[in-house]
Amino acid sequence: MFKTLVNAFKVKDIRKKLLIVLGLLLVYRVGCAIVCPGFDLSDQIADSTSGTTFFSLMNMLSGNALSNGAILALGVSPYITASIVIQLLTVAIPPLERLAKQGEDGKRKMQFYTRITALVLALAQAIGIVVSFQSAINTDILGLPTWVIGMGIVLILTAGAMFTVWIGEKITQLGVCGSGMSLLIFVGILSSAASGISSAISQVGDNIDNLWMIIIYVVAVILIFGLIVFIDNSERRVPVSYAKQIKGRKMYGGQDTFIPIKLNSSGVMPIIFATSLLTLPQLIISIFWPGSEAEIWYQTWLGTSSWIYIVVLALLIFAFAFFYSMITFDTNDISRRLQQQGGFVKGIRPGRETAEYLKKISRRITLFGAFFLAFIALVPSLAFKAISDSSTLTSLINAFSATGLMIIVSVALEFDKNLEAQMYMRNYKGFLD
Repeated sequence: MFKTLVNAFKVKDIRKKLLIVLGLLLVYRVGCAIVCPGFDLSDQIADSTSGTTFFSLMNMLSGNALSNGAILALGVSPYITASIVIQLLTVAIPPLERLAKQGEDGKRKMQFYTRITALVLALAQAIGIVVSFQSAINTDILGLPTWVIGMGIVLILTAGAMFTVWIGEKITQLGVCGSGMSLLIFVGILSSAASGISSAISQVGDNIDNLWMIIIYVVAVILIFGLIVFIDNSERRVPVSYAKQIKGRKMYGGQDTFIPIKLNSSGVMPIIFATSLLTLPQLIISIFWPGSEAEIWYQTWLGTSSWIYIVVLALLIFAFAFFYSMITFDTNDISRRLQQQGGFVKGIRPGRETAEYLKKISRRITLFGAFFLAFIALVPSLAFKAISDSSTLTSLINAFSATGLMIIVSVALEFDKNLEAQMYMRNYKGFLD
């Protein structure tokens, strides 16, 4: 990857795009450090963004911007949630499904709907933050009432969220980094990890046990990184042959190829879906019924430390893994295309039998991928929490969560593939010229 990056900087066009991307990322990180007017930093925000609550997920994805009370505190969270909602509605509502298949025009309309949904969700989340952190609001600004200051904070946070969406889309349009939103999340998680590691090192002191815990945890993280990379690059290759066709004096087809089915085709999305779905009700309850019995009940029975939460999270990861695989790998469409192009799977009849065969393979692979996601999401954190509850290890666990590890690996691999594709495109263009 580093070799690809060095070679990319030697090419003028790609270097220019990369520098623009770095500039946009710098603007984003500066926005994550500027404190929103009207917010007084307090321990309440830091305490509420620890653990694995909805606010902690937002804080990790934004690179500690929420705990800083920054103007870009919402980060990409509204856009991610909006994308999830639109994808679910696309499957449930036939007109949206047809619109998604209408090429570039349909894609632009779906992006517009996603932005509108993100705006609504950003407004709702900003209100939730203001209501949840009322004690952190500075009431001494120009002698204004608290509700006026709160409305100002809501508008600033909402505008910051849409500005983040604009930055992400600009990075995507440059075409060197894949998804701009993913890159913003990548940078945010690395920033959170750096803060967590710095906090853990500062807490070592004279206690040698803390140092050993850091070393063991770093080794475990490296091993988990290796496992994630191995699984992410693993795939099942279904052999496909194409029949020979004679057109005029030329013969076409006759070659053998394969259909690659990735072991973990859904990536980290099922974990994000499941975590957001479980923690979003807590945000809604905190907005409309703060301090009520409903909020206490939810924290007790569906809080992140309860076994019910762990079981439900694992079940939701399985469900979303199969759902995401179903909408991204349409076996009926693949079978139809193979039949139209004269392709067939050896030993399997074209058409419906091929679709059933591919669906059977996809289900088996998705089941293994779902087990892997559930393992990565639950086992490492539970194991380290069982070993020790020290603040040093807690800082490291918050720095490298399962979701963060998978996002870092997935985005890094995607970035490397996009850079290589840019290099190949440039070489072919130069050869044709």
